[in-house]
Amino acid sequence: MALSWRFSALADRHRALGSKLEDWSGMGTAWTYEKGMSDEHVAIRTKAGLMDVSGLKKVHLVGPHAIAVLDYITTRDMSKIYPGRSVYAAMLNDRGYFTDDCIVYRTGPNSWMLVHGSGSGHEELVKQAAGRNCAVLFDDDLHDLSLQGPIAVDYLAKYVPGIRDLKYFHHMQTTLFGAPVMISRTGYTGERGYEIFVRGQDAPMVWDRIVAEGKEMGIIPCCFSVLDMLRVESYLLFYPYDNSQMYPFADQPPGDSLWELGLDFTVSPGKTGFRGAEEHARLKGKERFKIFGMLIDADGPADLGDEVFADGRRVGVITCPCYSALTKKSMAIARLDVDKAVQGTKLEVRGKSLKASAIAHTLPFDDPEKKKRTAIG
Repeated sequence: MALSWRFSALADRHRALGSKLEDWSGMGTAWTYEKGMSDEHVAIRTKAGLMDVSGLKKVHLVGPHAIAVLDYITTRDMSKIYPGRSVYAAMLNDRGYFTDDCIVYRTGPNSWMLVHGSGSGHEELVKQAAGRNCAVLFDDDLHDLSLQGPIAVDYLAKYVPGIRDLKYFHHMQTTLFGAPVMISRTGYTGERGYEIFVRGQDAPMVWDRIVAEGKEMGIIPCCFSVLDMLRVESYLLFYPYDNSQMYPFADQPPGDSLWELGLDFTVSPGKTGFRGAEEHARLKGKERFKIFGMLIDADGPADLGDEVFADGRRVGVITCPCYSALTKKSMAIARLDVDKAVQGTKLEVRGKSLKASAIAHTLPFDDPEKKKRTAIG
């Protein structure tokens, strides 16, 4: 925890559940609890789970030039985002390579909030806002409690009028248990879920109420690492763990194109002029690898960094594995050679604790049509 400089108001709750509060993005985070993650994974897929994801960085932008700043540093057309709506976006460097992803919320005519992980999003905002009529406020008081799973809406509907009508990637200003909150229909699980943005002084109360009242419904507190199991099934990448910052090319600086990561959809149709736009366009068709799924013939998960072979040749590396107690399947996200990133390609995993046959498999494994997270009513 030597690098931690940010603190969750829920730290004592996490310690009571067995967490040692490992560092993530400068904040002591509940990577694990005493109980196994498999139960948490099942809870989120079948009931609901509550997670503290306050390690995500929240940055407010206020002023008439805020939209221009966001339009330059992200791949999305911000003129399409109205108050109450949000969008998932990527950020690139001058070489056209991915440096961070984020969700951008429009909270008013000239007010926005950008939420990102451990990449350089905050630094980019500050740099581009310099000299413009745009205030940038890093808000570490704002906590992010993520309630994810099919019954999350049933629990919140008892307290939040209109929550059933809140559309995917939309948000509302409201109150919960008397505390002012912003509730967003977003998450990192592939399930129907909600992020509750709440002041630090109110976060323990909100956490305690949901945990206590939700117990009868099957809602349980969940650690941060269970997200790895969920994101493999749902094709949700995690910077820098799926990137060349972790798995570098020997003769090149780190950096991956959106084409390689499968994130080219984050570029709004026809948008130009954002940072790295020209290089991004030139990188199309020059993929060195592809992010792809793997279905592994094993009764447990592979390991991070396990190598992937085909025809006796190394063709990739596993960046995130998962074994689901619900489907009894061993799955993984991997960086594969382009010619091997084809459904059904025969592969072999060679790791320290696992050697098994596998096939390349399209992503996502779970709910490919995204019907769960976009459900209405």
